[in-house]
Amino acid sequence: MSEKIGSVALDTRYYHQQDQYSDGDETENRLLQIVTVTPESDYPVITTRTASWPILYHLSPIRENILNWISILPGQRVLELGSGCGAVTGALLGRGARVTAVDLSLRRSRINATRHKDCDDLTIMVGASEEILPRMEERFDHITLIGVLEYAGVFSDAEKPYHQILGMIRDRLADDGALWVAIENKLGLKYFAGCKEDHTGRFFEGIEGYPHREGPRTFSRRELLELAGECGFDCFFYYPYPDYKFPVKIFSDEYLPQKGELNRNWQNFDADRITLFDEGRAFDAILEAGLFPEFSNSFLIRMTKRAES
Repeated sequence: MSEKIGSVALDTRYYHQQDQYSDGDETENRLLQIVTVTPESDYPVITTRTASWPILYHLSPIRENILNWISILPGQRVLELGSGCGAVTGALLGRGARVTAVDLSLRRSRINATRHKDCDDLTIMVGASEEILPRMEERFDHITLIGVLEYAGVFSDAEKPYHQILGMIRDRLADDGALWVAIENKLGLKYFAGCKEDHTGRFFEGIEGYPHREGPRTFSRRELLELAGECGFDCFFYYPYPDYKFPVKIFSDEYLPQKGELNRNWQNFDADRITLFDEGRAFDAILEAGLFPEFSNSFLIRMTKRAES
């Protein structure tokens, strides 16, 4: 089954007639209304005037900063897993890529298609990545998991769901391709300083090893290195600041921040927080100790296939 919105085809063969997540009818209807009648150039005004976390999260142009700088050549094939309402899709299309987007939600996929309805190089597949990936034959130059890996254990019954999804992705990645994973650091400084864990809404949840519930979970830098290695990937880490959702700067092991540079620690829009200490000063001390990679609030990891011996 399929439908078309403008130039964008939606493939619904793997959609099981129920969205697995939602921001609620009112919010998602509002999002569809905005992208239907509003030019994308006006989104910054709307997100500033609307006191709504979902509207900000899905429509802020700052979201594209996580990927709008990476080297994608015109015509390259990109697979975007967990594309949602298209917050990052435009950054990929803007580089001239041929994008295949995958998302569990038909409503969000329709918002994404409406938002990019004039793009000939976008196809959206609606359904679970674990069901769609094994049925694909194409290999991709870039694959993206932006805020998605942490949900692998929620939507899969596999014994090792994180290994399962990365293994499936590896099979679909070109030999010289790159997988881009953006995810929170469970040991990010903001969580020590008084921010709630992004997915559970609890203080210190990731720091304490997620003791209260099964569900989304994030990882430390070392855990991600081990997971990627077990799945046959080499890693290069980048450090989006203040986090991967609204990055204004992206550092790496080759270009770390300087003392005094990490001074935008008030950007916490999704939940109330407490403030236990001055994060800017704490970051300076962490930089001086050479530990910034361990306490960065988020990671962007470029994973490439490890050569088989």
